[in-house]
Amino acid sequence: MRKLYFLRFGFAAVWAALLFATADTLGALTATLLVIYPLFDVACAVVDIRAARTNGQPVRALYANIALSALTGIGLAVAATSGIPAVLRVWGAWAITAGIVQLVVGIARRHLGGQWAMIASGGISTLAGASFIAQAGKDGASLTSLAGYAFLGGVFFLVSALRLRGEPGR
Repeated sequence: MRKLYFLRFGFAAVWAALLFATADTLGALTATLLVIYPLFDVACAVVDIRAARTNGQPVRALYANIALSALTGIGLAVAATSGIPAVLRVWGAWAITAGIVQLVVGIARRHLGGQWAMIASGGISTLAGASFIAQAGKDGASLTSLAGYAFLGGVFFLVSALRLRGEPGR
């Protein structure tokens, strides 16, 4: 699991930098970046499920995460045709629901160590999602806050990777 968390950090850092550089407009590159993020989350959850099953951990919340992230990818593709406020609403709804799922998974895995960062990340994600929805209703709504959100989430994965204990290779 440690390798997966390091990968998630690296992806989030690169993705955040690319989104920050393109966030002023909602063109094809930005829309593609927006859709890729939740689809990457789906792929990571699939890998996570395989590892969890091997280690006898519950996986129900991870299946919920896959469904939420896949629907978000579709929702973002549609929202990108309507503008930044629509994107912020879809992303905000995803951040709230994914944050709740992350809280549940982090609590269930607390015996592995390093999960306090995942628990905190889930709580912050839930609050951030509400702020994205609020931002959508204001003039000058921007996607730059999504870059910061993704980078911070990546930092939480990095902290968890560094603190994870257990079997080698996790």
